[in-house]
Amino acid sequence: MSGVRLTDARARRLKPSAREYSVQDRAVPSLGVRVYPTGTRTWTCAIGGRKVSLGRIDLMSVEDARRECLRLQVDGVAPCRDLPTYRTFALGVWHESTRCKPTTVKSRDHVLTRQLLPAFGALRLDRITRKAIEDWFDAYSASAPGGANYALRLLRQSLNFAIERGLIGSNPAGSVLPNRRPRLTRFLSRDEIARLNAALDRISEGGGNVQADIIRLLLLTGCRRNEIVRLKRCEVDGNRLRLENSKTGPRIVYLSPEAREIIERRMTAPREYLFPSPRTPEKPVSENLTLWYKIRRDIGIEDVRLHDLRHSYASQCVMAGVPLPVVSKLLGHSHCAMTLRYAHAADRDVEAAAERVGARIAKLLQCE
Repeated sequence: MSGVRLTDARARRLKPSAREYSVQDRAVPSLGVRVYPTGTRTWTCAIGGRKVSLGRIDLMSVEDARRECLRLQVDGVAPCRDLPTYRTFALGVWHESTRCKPTTVKSRDHVLTRQLLPAFGALRLDRITRKAIEDWFDAYSASAPGGANYALRLLRQSLNFAIERGLIGSNPAGSVLPNRRPRLTRFLSRDEIARLNAALDRISEGGGNVQADIIRLLLLTGCRRNEIVRLKRCEVDGNRLRLENSKTGPRIVYLSPEAREIIERRMTAPREYLFPSPRTPEKPVSENLTLWYKIRRDIGIEDVRLHDLRHSYASQCVMAGVPLPVVSKLLGHSHCAMTLRYAHAADRDVEAAAERVGARIAKLLQCE
């Protein structure tokens, strides 16, 4: 769309699409409305070969936007505004506007404090350049490529919000490519599961071991580590767990008899957490399960991460013929697409089925 006479009502009626687009004003051709996929709409002014953001349409009328745009054409300068530094912006309006789980806020604040604020905190929003972001990202990637990707994603989110607020016109982090990461999906074989079970039995002889029980529950339920480590008594409901704060929000985990046995044994202690810290019982045990590193070394599976127990649970579901939508529900995935990585776990079953079908068709052909 282009060349329409913009009004406040017409600007509000512009629908977002998958990609951002602009609509130019017929009365003042250098004035336009930029519509973002999020639904945010901002006035823009084309000047000096670039588009300057004037502000959101709900904060500025079309007449004010026209006057400001004409002034800029005459003066040839950007709007005279005092833009905040990245530190002021990130710790202020952006931090206050985002609604996240406490664990997400904690990890985000950690990245802000350790990476983004030292690198960009003193810079005004419009002074953050793509080159500065690339230099920072390359230096961080040398030691922690995964952490650099996460920090880059946060930087993009914050600067996109600055665009929505009409503070800057483009995102300098938008074209910085993240590090390519190998897809890590390791499944335990039946023999490895048996060896793991035997090792956990030996450790638990003479009484339950907290870390051994956690490791066994991770394999029996497919839960994420924090969902078991931070499990509370109030979340146990008979043969199910009603998790209040999983990665994708509240969800229900159904327990097998073996998992219920572990849970019931832990319920006898009058503590809020089923797996309390030995030093501070009112808090959960440490997430760093040192026993896991000893076990995997003893049974020869040192390439297996603790999170791979969740992958192994999912692969066993698929190989048992459980439909992928059901596996997705069991794992607490927000989208079924996340479960597709386990589809190849049933390749042997597909191969066997193909052989059976092929043999049957061959037999029919011989009858002709």
